[in-house]
Amino acid sequence: MENFDFLTFDDVSFVYPAVEGDIDSDGNQIEPSPVFEHFSANLPRGFVSLVGQNGCGKSTLLLLASGRIEPTAGSVSLLGQRLFGMDENQKNLLATVIYQNMEFESEDLVENLLSFVYENGKFGAKSNAILKDGDLLDEVLDVFELENLKNHSLTHLSKGEIQRVLLAFSILYGSDSIFMDEPMFAMEERQKEIALDYIQKMVHKTGRTVYIAMHELDLTRKFADYVLLIRTDRSMILGSADEVLTDDELEKAYGIPASMLKKKEDLTREQLKNESDFLSKN
Repeated sequence: MENFDFLTFDDVSFVYPAVEGDIDSDGNQIEPSPVFEHFSANLPRGFVSLVGQNGCGKSTLLLLASGRIEPTAGSVSLLGQRLFGMDENQKNLLATVIYQNMEFESEDLVENLLSFVYENGKFGAKSNAILKDGDLLDEVLDVFELENLKNHSLTHLSKGEIQRVLLAFSILYGSDSIFMDEPMFAMEERQKEIALDYIQKMVHKTGRTVYIAMHELDLTRKFADYVLLIRTDRSMILGSADEVLTDDELEKAYGIPASMLKKKEDLTREQLKNESDFLSKN
């Protein structure tokens, strides 16, 4: 587990392209500010949680790490390889990515999609379950409560149900690493705990690595091997939850007293639930 050469950022700078037509009050093109400038780090294997307020760079770091976007300058390597520009199949076997609110137009049934992912990934439709004897597909269907959804298409699922299917995809494909950006959006609290417990056990038993950005600090404390806290100035601190999620560090990162942060977290969670309930009814 103590391998800090798993993911390497070497003098990385990144800025998103300007959006054509995005102008200021004087009619001048707005040029985005850099997300990262001369960022270097060696990051570890394991279950790593990315923490920080919205806009601090968590999503961009995950995209750079997984080779989905290219640094403006510098280089990023995963397991000693640069993923950006690599053959897509080879890249996917090294790194799977789950985004928040991924959109699908497929009318294929969940059962067929899960089987396709399982067959065409690293496992070739054959892998042992993680928690008990049996096949991985059967276990994943059980853990993510998908048995009753097998005969539905993704377009007929709720947001929370889609996220559970996406988590199942990421497990079944078998990539060496999985990068997750708010992957449990709209899932029930009970399901989040079950999913994270399973992912933690998978990481520890198989040696696969998971990087996950999520708002819930209590879940990070409970399940993460390492926490990467990103402050608003893009400086970072890496360590265990006890080392990183101190009142002092959280106040630096979020700009509010730690006593208020829990209230803000609960409010955000309630807002997400309300949005999910609204979407499932409409």
